[in-house]
Amino acid sequence: MGEKNKKDIGKEGEDIAAKYLAEKGFEIIARNYHYSHGEIDIIANDKQQLVFIEVKSRLNLEYGEPEYAINPKKIKQIKKMAELYLFDKEIEEADCRFDVVAIVLGDSSDPFITHYENAFY
Repeated sequence: MGEKNKKDIGKEGEDIAAKYLAEKGFEIIARNYHYSHGEIDIIANDKQQLVFIEVKSRLNLEYGEPEYAINPKKIKQIKKMAELYLFDKEIEEADCRFDVVAIVLGDSSDPFITHYENAFY
């Protein structure tokens, strides 16, 4: 089996995150929601909140913690995508939040998962 590329790592991380969130009681509404040139990894309901979730995955910590890849520009893009989702689905009022799920896949079968609720406003 060859080296995993960035896309494979991202997909694997998103699969792990979706399973993890579902086990925590989140209702997954959409995955890889595209609008225009952007994407939201996972959109879910958590109790009465609509949650926009960014998933960041790494094979290891060689390049630092996965969550540090989320910079102000990325946060702005995620917020814009959330607004477009609400517009697209004609949702006029919703209690929303933004979560980040950081995953280090590692060499074992048990990835290290960190879930940041309400990661940014």
